[in-house]
This record gives sequence, C-alpha cells and structure tokens, in this order.
Amino acid sequence: MQRRASAQWRGGLKDGKGTVSTASGAVKGVAYNFAMRFGDEPGTNPEELVAAAHAACFSMALSNELGQAGYRPEVIETKATLDFDKTDKGWSVKSIHLDVSAKAPGADPGKFQAAAEGAKKNCPISRLLNTQITMSAKLA
Repeated sequence: MQRRASAQWRGGLKDGKGTVSTASGAVKGVAYNFAMRFGDEPGTNPEELVAAAHAACFSMALSNELGQAGYRPEVIETKATLDFDKTDKGWSVKSIHLDVSAKAPGADPGKFQAAAEGAKKNCPISRLLNTQITMSAKLA
C-alpha cells in the first residue's frame, strides 16, 4: 500500500513560497513558506504536518491496543508536540512528546498504560521517526 503527497516550492529559501498536497485531496495546495516554518507567520510547515500525522496514527494504534485488551474507547485525544531546533548539524527534529487523554469505560489503569506504551512503540509513524518519542498518557 502506498500513500502519496506532493510539494512544490518556488523561489529562494527566505523569499520563496510552497504548497503541499495529498493525493487523496484531503490536503490540497496548502501554502507554506520560510516565515511559517521559522518565524511567526500563521500557517503550516512540514514539522507541524509530521506532528499531526503522529497524533492521528498514535490515536488509532491506541484504539487497537485497547481493543485487544478488551476495552472499547469512547474517545482518545492526542496532542503531539514536536521539538524542532537548530543543532550543530543544522535544523533537526529533536523529539516528539505525545500527550494523551482517553476515556475507556472499565479500563484497568495498568492495562491502559501498557496499551499506550504498545501504541507508542508500534504506531507506524513512531517506527518511521528516527527521534526520541516521549509520551504522557492519562485515562479520564
């Protein structure tokens, strides 16, 4: 199974502009530029899109892990905070922190934590990223 996305960039690094799209059309021609990525201009950037992908992937993986443990979640909310900083090797994604809150009636807290750890380890986006991934998981 393949998933496709595309990006187009016009101009120099600081004065150029780009767009990003997904083949499905869910993201279509979304603008990005230097100020959106490194400054204060509102808009998206590649790192924000990676964080969104990780939050979505993890939420689905946790739903699966909870289901395998015999629990059906009512809601899972995941916020991914990606730390993007300049290092001696250049700009790098240094870490991602997942802040998770879930409502799963009757779930045992220990089994919930085990499910959350399993989801963090087994989510395809977690496995893709070559970075430290941290998490806090809370059962509501």
